[in-house]
Amino acid sequence: MLSIDPKEITTGKLHGYLLGAIAPRPIAFASTVDADGNPNLSPYSFFNVFSSNPPTIIFSPARRVRDNTIKHTLENAEATREVVINVVNFDIVQQMSLSSTEYAKGVNEFDKAGFTMLKSDVVKPFRVAESPVQFECKVKDIIYTGTEGGAGNLIICEVVKLHVSEAVLAEDGSIDQHKIDLVARAGGSYYSRARDGFFEIPKPIATLGIGVDAIPSEIRNSTVLTGNNLGMLGNVEQLPDAITVDNFSKEHPEFIGLETVKKHTFAQEFLSKNDVESAWKVLLLK
Repeated sequence: MLSIDPKEITTGKLHGYLLGAIAPRPIAFASTVDADGNPNLSPYSFFNVFSSNPPTIIFSPARRVRDNTIKHTLENAEATREVVINVVNFDIVQQMSLSSTEYAKGVNEFDKAGFTMLKSDVVKPFRVAESPVQFECKVKDIIYTGTEGGAGNLIICEVVKLHVSEAVLAEDGSIDQHKIDLVARAGGSYYSRARDGFFEIPKPIATLGIGVDAIPSEIRNSTVLTGNNLGMLGNVEQLPDAITVDNFSKEHPEFIGLETVKKHTFAQEFLSKNDVESAWKVLLLK
C-alpha cells in the first residue's frame, strides 16, 4: 500500500488523490449575485447537507490550486450573505459543466450555459429553472481553512425556502430517486449517474441486528461468504427458529446434507437476491 505524507507531495497531486478517493460527491450548483446585483453561477462538489433543524447545507469554493485566486462565488457570498443551491441531474449535467468555465467577472453564466434565471422568493440570487430542486439560502458563516492554493472556504448556509419540481415526486410526496436522476462528481473528468447504481440496504438503526459477532464461527470464518454477506446476516433481529428451518428443509430437500462450501454458496445466492431469511435457513440446515 502506498503511504503518503500530505506535506511531502504537491498540492495538485494531493488534490487528485482526495477527489479520486472521496467520491462520488453531490454537486452544489451555486447561484449568487455581486454587490451590484450581477448574477453568477458555478458548480462545486465540496458540498453536503449537515442538519435538518435548522436546515443547513455547506459548500466550499476552494482557492484555486494553480494560482491561489478565489472564486467569484466566494466574493459574492461574502458581500451579500445569500446564495441559491440548485441540484444537478442528468438532464442538465452538460450545461452545468459548461458553466464551470472561468469566465471573467461580470459574465452571466446563466446565459453562457443556456439556463433560465428564475426569481427567488426570499433571496436576491436567481434560481436555475431547469434544476429539479432549488434551495434559497442565507449565509450564516464562512470558515476559511487557509490562505494558500487549495484551501477551502466553508460557506455555511441555512435554507430559508426550497422548491421541488412535482415531476420528481413519488405518489407519497417524497422525492423519487429514479425520477430526480441526480449526478455526482468523481475524480478527474468523471461523473456518476446515481440511479444507474442504486441498491438498497436496510438501515441498522431501524432494527437491532444480532451483529457479526453473534454469527456461529463456522459461518463467520467461511471461505465463501464475504464481509458484505456477513454484514447482511448480522443485520437480522433474530435467527429463524427450529420449526421454521425444519419446514424450509421439507420444501427444499436439495439443501439437506450439503458440505460446507456448497451450503455457503447457496446461501450467498440468496443473499445476492436480498433474501436474508432464506440464506439463514440454508445455513442452519443440518
